[in-house]
Amino acid sequence: MRILVLAILFGSSVAVAAAAGSVQHARRQQHAEHVRIVRDNWGIAHIYGTSDADAVFGSIYAQAEDDFGRIERNYLNGLGMLAQAEGETAVYSDLRQRLFIDSRELRRNYRSSPAWLKTLMEAWSDGLNYFLSKHPAVTPKVIRRFEPWMALSFTEGSIGGDIESVDLGKLREFYPGEPLPQAPTANSPATAQEPAPGGSNGFAIAPSRSATGHALLWINPHTSYYFRSELQMISEQGLNAYGAVTWGQFFVYQGFNAHNGWMHTSYGGDAIDEYAEAIVEKPDGLYYRYGAGLKKLQVSRIDIPFKQRGTYGHRRFTVYHSHHGPIVRAEKGRLGDARWIAVKLLQDPVRALAQSYLRTKTVDYSSFRKTQEMRTDTSNNTVYADADGTIAYFHGNFIPKRDPKFDFTRPVDGSDPATEWHGPHAIEDTITLLNPASGWIQNTNNWPFSAAGAASPKRENYPAYMWIKGENPRGIHAVEVLQNIHDATLDDLIAAGYDSHLTAFDVLLPPLLNDYDQLKADDPRRASLAQPIETLRGWNRRTSADSVPTAIAVFWGQQLLEQQRTAAREAAVPVYDFLVAHVTGSERLDGLTAALAQLQRDFGRWQTPWGYINRYQRLTDDIVQPYDDAKPSLPVGFASSNWGALASFDSSNTRRTKKIYASVGNSFVAAVEFGPTVHAKAILSGGESGNPASPHFTDQAQMFTRGFFRDVLFNRDDVMQHAERNYRP
Repeated sequence: MRILVLAILFGSSVAVAAAAGSVQHARRQQHAEHVRIVRDNWGIAHIYGTSDADAVFGSIYAQAEDDFGRIERNYLNGLGMLAQAEGETAVYSDLRQRLFIDSRELRRNYRSSPAWLKTLMEAWSDGLNYFLSKHPAVTPKVIRRFEPWMALSFTEGSIGGDIESVDLGKLREFYPGEPLPQAPTANSPATAQEPAPGGSNGFAIAPSRSATGHALLWINPHTSYYFRSELQMISEQGLNAYGAVTWGQFFVYQGFNAHNGWMHTSYGGDAIDEYAEAIVEKPDGLYYRYGAGLKKLQVSRIDIPFKQRGTYGHRRFTVYHSHHGPIVRAEKGRLGDARWIAVKLLQDPVRALAQSYLRTKTVDYSSFRKTQEMRTDTSNNTVYADADGTIAYFHGNFIPKRDPKFDFTRPVDGSDPATEWHGPHAIEDTITLLNPASGWIQNTNNWPFSAAGAASPKRENYPAYMWIKGENPRGIHAVEVLQNIHDATLDDLIAAGYDSHLTAFDVLLPPLLNDYDQLKADDPRRASLAQPIETLRGWNRRTSADSVPTAIAVFWGQQLLEQQRTAAREAAVPVYDFLVAHVTGSERLDGLTAALAQLQRDFGRWQTPWGYINRYQRLTDDIVQPYDDAKPSLPVGFASSNWGALASFDSSNTRRTKKIYASVGNSFVAAVEFGPTVHAKAILSGGESGNPASPHFTDQAQMFTRGFFRDVLFNRDDVMQHAERNYRP
């Protein structure tokens, strides 16, 4: 009888699974029949669907065609499964993610999601699974079947935000285990890691300052190259969004529709806090002080599988949470008088994903503001413009209310109930701008107090935790170009975004020149540095490919950065500010001597044009690009955002070549004019495809390195006139 019952139950489960599979198959086929993908002559996908879900299905299918590897990697990272693809060196990256992300909780969140959002998540997973079924030659590293709930693990559009602010080295010290090969010592796993974003620029120009009387928007994210896809999503349910989509997501993260546009820059208000928990050991476990009493620490186990010689090994951790969040490190030892540091951040993935998607369907400032009222975006500022002529700015979105008498830039006392959050600030209480009298808005990951010149918000009106970053050289540069912009066209806006002035050297160079002038007559540096100093003295502080002083200044500045980075960190001062205020004359002169020696050593002479050194190269589809001085590359006149370059072209921290190859900076960039009809121009680093065999792997590279833009094909008639392929998934 028992065997019979088991057989019946097994047969029932098989039948249920078969029925579910049949439903999914039918749903995928229906989506495919209601989707048309048109690839224009740049390989950019324009997806036309009957419903929003059809457009989601088609957009993720098209993304997978272009670069499935990056899609899978983003979700391995989001789900804490990276070590299953990259081995034991990614274990602590996964542990960090799993301290905050629980797949069981995501499944529960999915089941309780509103029906419309569940439909989109189902279409997302259907599109990926349909792609895999149609492309058997594509072999996923780990995720062979995507589930709808997985979309909730990656809802905001940036990687390297809230959770990744937790230091991996300190996490490993707190949760030790058997030694790891190449154990991480910095705030990134010792594994192939895409370079971190280096900043972003967003500008909005009011009709009063444009040539046509229409608002303009500058969309200029600085990310690791090849980090996002460019595409358009259209449905018969009112969706028509164009722009940058982070690989694997189903919403346009930075872009525009027929009515308005949005540009996100990182580092808004403070949305993450650390709580120092006073630990007490008792016979029945660990507690922490709270108010007049004690609370028991939550103790759990996390198992991290990792790839190991064709199979999987496992690392198991006992982890701790207070009511503030997971414990990520200790101060003053582990027990006794220990203070364990818990991290508190917002975790509301359903509303976060809904907000990210719904903003793409807004039609004016009022509807856009309504999505902002959802208050789940924890890491972004937003620059906005629309067809009504409105320009606006939101500094942050989710900002928790706190008692301003506490310093939330450091761990606060977790035992004091007064340090708790008291719900999110209303949008009207945060730092915002709406149609400022200046006629322009800018943000460059800097503070908001220069966002609109004299019309900017006033610092004294807001608590310190409403902003994180101070001013930066790009902010100074943006004000410089925007305060003088009048009768602007799209080409004028592009020119402003690519203005070549390196404002940091306006501040850094005069002390160096003065240091040299103060040298005694018999100082040997007076002779050895004479010619380079005169080269710098005559420089207009503008970067270009044929500029020798740009190369000298950048190599000198980089020497100072590397020498002073640790001291700046210990002084808790931003490194650029530290260079301005704390570097001695001798250090400046010695830095110049070292920079000239490096130029001489690497290139045979210090009089080397910047473009000979500063190059663009894309050789493979690797997440982290290999570079080779012996292989073809293109000269680039842009420079690092560190020095105030608006058109950022930044190399990674670890250079194994003599020439500099950028890995971070301008990626997808667009200039948009809103009116009765949207007009836009854009450029994408390299090209749309991640496949080296595709003609669209580097077909935009030459234009990209020169700051030349192509017309965006937004209207269907224009798309069809330039169609390269027209097909169903």
